[in-house]
Amino acid sequence: MNDDVDTNFNESQQRGQAAAPGSGNKRLRLLLITVAALAIIAAGIWMVRYIVVGQYQETTNDAYIQSDAIAIAPKVSGYVDRVFVTENQAVKAGQPLVQIDPRDYSAQSAQALAQIEIAQASAAGARAQIEEQAAAIERARAELAAAQEAAAQAASQVNRYRPLAATGAETGERLSQLESEAKRARAEANAAQASLASAHHHVATLRAQEQQALAQADSAKARLAAAKTDVEATILRASANGRIGNKGVRQGQFVQAATRLMSLVPDKSLYVTANFKETQLGLMRPGQPVKVEVDALPDLELNGRIESIAPGTGAQFSILPPQNATGNFTKIVQRVPVRISIDIGPETRRALVPGMSVEVSVDTRSARKAAERMRDEQERHNARLAR
Repeated sequence: MNDDVDTNFNESQQRGQAAAPGSGNKRLRLLLITVAALAIIAAGIWMVRYIVVGQYQETTNDAYIQSDAIAIAPKVSGYVDRVFVTENQAVKAGQPLVQIDPRDYSAQSAQALAQIEIAQASAAGARAQIEEQAAAIERARAELAAAQEAAAQAASQVNRYRPLAATGAETGERLSQLESEAKRARAEANAAQASLASAHHHVATLRAQEQQALAQADSAKARLAAAKTDVEATILRASANGRIGNKGVRQGQFVQAATRLMSLVPDKSLYVTANFKETQLGLMRPGQPVKVEVDALPDLELNGRIESIAPGTGAQFSILPPQNATGNFTKIVQRVPVRISIDIGPETRRALVPGMSVEVSVDTRSARKAAERMRDEQERHNARLAR
């Protein structure tokens, strides 16, 4: 009986060994079919995604975070009295940064104030003289009236005595005396008239002196305002929230006006400048969405939008632009700077600094029909020219 059991066991083992190769082939074929199906599905999904989205994505790693840094420069010259900030320090808008010795400008302010007081005193003196001259004019007018009355009376006496002297009733000597008195009265009246006119002219002169003094006061006020402005300008303040960089000023240093002392990088002025190849710009338009990946923060993706596209390539705005019309020519694909605004929170903003490298991807699907419109437009234009 044991022999029968062994015989059955051996036969079963042989049948299992014979069936094993066929079962393994089936599983392998099933695995290959599954992998092929998944590959076909993945390729189809990739193709659909490429047709719908991928072909409209333009990427570049020639992109950097930028900021419109503010150059801190004094309006006035002088010796630096105090420096209130240190390198890389965060500052608030209006915070003092540097103070220049204000004593020279304070002295100019005091001098201008003294000139204002002198000019105002001169104007007040001129006005007082004008009031005095008004009394002199009244006196001259009264003297003129009296002289005219005397001259008229003397002329009346001459007219009355002339017929009498002609008939011999009065002597010629008396007539000559009266005529002489009449001439003297007329001369006195003319003198009084001249005095009155001179008094009026003197008033005009005094008024001109008053106006001159007032003009000098206005000029001194302008100088005082300028001096006060210079005094205020001796304190340089931050114009925005940000951080200090590239500080080169020291206490006791003499600085010239308009000389950069440090730079202020505003917190809210960060943006991305991406230099795309000219072959990538056909469908790019301001307002298109952008994805930004920062090299320093590999797990972080930022959202942004195209803010503007430069009006020329980078080579056109270089100090020495290339002259392709001279020498041997090698065509080089040009790059055009594209400014991209980014949406970031306060925590992310603190981690980003200008100059960091980023990689950007622009979704140009919004302009996918622009090429067709441009072709149609050009064909219509060419047709009009042909006619």
